[in-house]
Amino acid sequence: MQGIMTNQAVGLASQIAAPPLYVGTAASYCLYARKSSEDDERQALSIDSQIKEMMLIAEREHLVISEVRKESHSAKASGCRPVYNQLLQDVRTGMFAGILTWSPDRLSRNAGDLGVLVDLMDQGLLKEIRTHGQRFSNSPNEKFLLMILCSQAKLENDNRGINVKRGLKNKAELGIRPGLAPLGYYNELSHDRNKGKIVIDPIRAPIVKEVFERVAYSGDSGRDILNWLNTDAGFTTRTGKRVALSNVYVMLRNNFYYGMFEYPFKSGNWYEGTHEPLINKELFDKVQSQLLTAPKSKPGTKEFSFTKIFTCGACGSGITAEEKFKNLKDGTIRRYIYYHCTGGSDRTCNQLYIREDEILSQLMDIIDKLEIDQLGIKDRVYKELFRYQTLIKSVLGQPGIPAIELPQVDTKAYAKHILKDGSRDEKRELLSCLKTKLFIKDKKVYVE
Repeated sequence: MQGIMTNQAVGLASQIAAPPLYVGTAASYCLYARKSSEDDERQALSIDSQIKEMMLIAEREHLVISEVRKESHSAKASGCRPVYNQLLQDVRTGMFAGILTWSPDRLSRNAGDLGVLVDLMDQGLLKEIRTHGQRFSNSPNEKFLLMILCSQAKLENDNRGINVKRGLKNKAELGIRPGLAPLGYYNELSHDRNKGKIVIDPIRAPIVKEVFERVAYSGDSGRDILNWLNTDAGFTTRTGKRVALSNVYVMLRNNFYYGMFEYPFKSGNWYEGTHEPLINKELFDKVQSQLLTAPKSKPGTKEFSFTKIFTCGACGSGITAEEKFKNLKDGTIRRYIYYHCTGGSDRTCNQLYIREDEILSQLMDIIDKLEIDQLGIKDRVYKELFRYQTLIKSVLGQPGIPAIELPQVDTKAYAKHILKDGSRDEKRELLSCLKTKLFIKDKKVYVE
């Protein structure tokens, strides 16, 4: 069987198969509908109207419509339409001989797809393309006309892109940052795209300003700010969602808040905005200095003793950790590590933080209740004894020391020793030998 198609873009791609609707010719057509999202085609026929009109043409011309296929993706880029690509493959296999479409630009708005269509015609696999007012067959003049019409659609797309970029650049030169306003502001609606102002959000702007002040004058970290925003401040985005840690740092590094903006991003083109600044340049620079001097580590590289070991007993999420530093009166700095629920399964989980030394103390108390891999512990002890024996032979020069036999190992006592005096890696390796699952709930450690 063979086919024809119709084109216009909307929503997700879908494919609707139907039995033959009309019988009267030997060749079979595929009706292809794609609703376009391009600005100048917003008033184009909807998919249902397209299909209705093309069905009338098929009935009038006695065309055999074997299938109706709908598409959602734009035709600007080649090879990006799954339904259309499958249609071309079906034409190659002889399933369809023609394509019925609303207009030529429904089939292609790029040179790649156009070349494939013409190539299928040259090979004699695609016999005909029909639209609501035209017919294209495998003849030089009709193929040339098809290429002109599709190329004209590509030219319109290219010119539209240039016009949009020019309009956005003009808007930036007027001091209006293109795109969605950052948190603390909102976009004022206007019929003229070049005149839509960015105005202060009276609800969020005071909180955003306080964020900068907390970092500059109180030395709050990004995590401190995040906790404050999501708890005490009750801060949410315009869509009602809580901010993430990455949003906090994007906010703190955004020049827009003191009146300047870069457009396009990383282009080096800076503009002075006409919007009202929330902070001054001095406060912004102080925050940047604070961010530069704050201790940094690559995401996911910092390991704590008990991360990936415990599960939240309230919601089933994982347990993560963060460190805090406190300046003491004697000039020393004390480091604390706190563990808490990640909220991965339940963002509303309100379990309290628990310090690492409290977890360690509770583990020591319940160690006798834990099931430990005996072989794993004995293997660790054997490695330590072997390392000790190697040290004596190679460093102390006493090769005559007899081999040390592996003694009876009290795994519980050994586990307590590691938890109390072992390194972070030794603690993690020990806990990996546990056969029981550990939970934390209401600042208490317990086993399953």
